[in-house]
Amino acid sequence: MDNRQAIGSWLSGPRAAAEDAGVDFGYRGQQLGLPEEGPGSIARPGRRLGALAVDWALCMLIAYGLITDGYNQATGNWALGILFVTSALTVGTVGATPGKLLFRLRVVSVNGGRLGPLRAVLRSLLVCLAIPALIWDRDGRGLHDRFSGAVQVRV
Repeated sequence: MDNRQAIGSWLSGPRAAAEDAGVDFGYRGQQLGLPEEGPGSIARPGRRLGALAVDWALCMLIAYGLITDGYNQATGNWALGILFVTSALTVGTVGATPGKLLFRLRVVSVNGGRLGPLRAVLRSLLVCLAIPALIWDRDGRGLHDRFSGAVQVRV
């Protein structure tokens, strides 16, 4: 192997190097039995981040306007608590937060159907911790989704 190929495989990451070696990973969600594109397929990261930004902005607005009466350190703390409550309630009942509804996403159980209330609370708690949501598997699911048995799909 040429040094340029070795450096190139390192820069493109282990997945690209494995694919160049002939490993077939399939598409995101194939192992879960989800379609590759369209409704029911794995939600893309851009939509998921957009939905989270909308949810966070709504929670900050509620904390700023109704609870802290101005912006200070407590506003962010209250917004995090509001995010936990709204996420647990809306994902456990409707299957999506307001931001997810805007971006046409839904949180469902891996086995199909709605996510139960206890698993929605666990998922919401892990989202608020942030680190589990930043570690993804090859299907694009964060640890918060894996631990709660959930998957975010397009509607």
